[in-house]
Amino acid sequence: MRGTLVRATLFCALLLSLALGAAAQEGKRVIPVKYTGTLKQIKDSGVIRLGYRQNSPPFAFLDGKGKPVGYSLDLCDAVVDEISAELEMDIRVEYVPVTPENRLDMVTSGAIDLECGSTTNNFERRKRVAFSPTIFVTGIKLMVPAGSRAQSLRDLQGKTVVLTRGTYHADVLPAIVERRKLGITVLTGGDHNESFAMLASGKADAFANDDVQLYGMLAETGTGAKYRVIGDFLTYADYALMFRRDDPEFAEVVERAFANRLFASRAIVAIYDKWFMKRLPHGGRLNLPMSPHLEQLFGVQSARGD
Repeated sequence: MRGTLVRATLFCALLLSLALGAAAQEGKRVIPVKYTGTLKQIKDSGVIRLGYRQNSPPFAFLDGKGKPVGYSLDLCDAVVDEISAELEMDIRVEYVPVTPENRLDMVTSGAIDLECGSTTNNFERRKRVAFSPTIFVTGIKLMVPAGSRAQSLRDLQGKTVVLTRGTYHADVLPAIVERRKLGITVLTGGDHNESFAMLASGKADAFANDDVQLYGMLAETGTGAKYRVIGDFLTYADYALMFRRDDPEFAEVVERAFANRLFASRAIVAIYDKWFMKRLPHGGRLNLPMSPHLEQLFGVQSARGD
């Protein structure tokens, strides 16, 4: 009887050893992880919801066929791949359009899991949401008609500037105008397209936005000969992907995706060149090389010389 029990125990141990070996060869965990927060939601549903901007080139916009594309969406793809590897399962992506006004609420309410746009990481927003590592560094400049004599914000004294509601600019530019006592009237558009249309129609004398987005709109619309970007930076801003706060498991996977899939592999350089140096789906081109500061942030200073 005792011998039979010993043999049975040894047999079970052998089966367990074989199972452990097979799992190790496949790179899978033997003991399932009990996830919480966003990762649990994605694992249970098999779906991740990515928020995207419809008119913020080259970060996130619609191509000629209505498909969401852009620099930020390609970075989000790397995060999705890392989540898929972490959960050991395929994930279906659902794209959800967001606006500057509703994007934070869409994250905090759970309507989207990761926002892939052109969102500034600042102190006030970090009270509500969490951010990935920096994906771009920019700042506010002004777009004016090509025939305008304005060279800076001060030259617009007594005139009208439009900006987009729900953006960082909507908070800081009026304060700059007030502090400098410029007497500038500030108008707002619902999105960047509406703000640009107000400039084009003559309702505003200038459009205030981050310089890269101004250049992106000129490239997308093919209107580089009609407008120009002027002045020094009025502010500086770090863009990042946005997700829910107080979710350390999800934050760790996002950080790992950037560290391993984008920075260490230097894939970030190819993705950057794709959207900032090559032709966009609409045919325009920004021709905006990566700045030394951004290269330093990405840890790819030597990559461009290889």
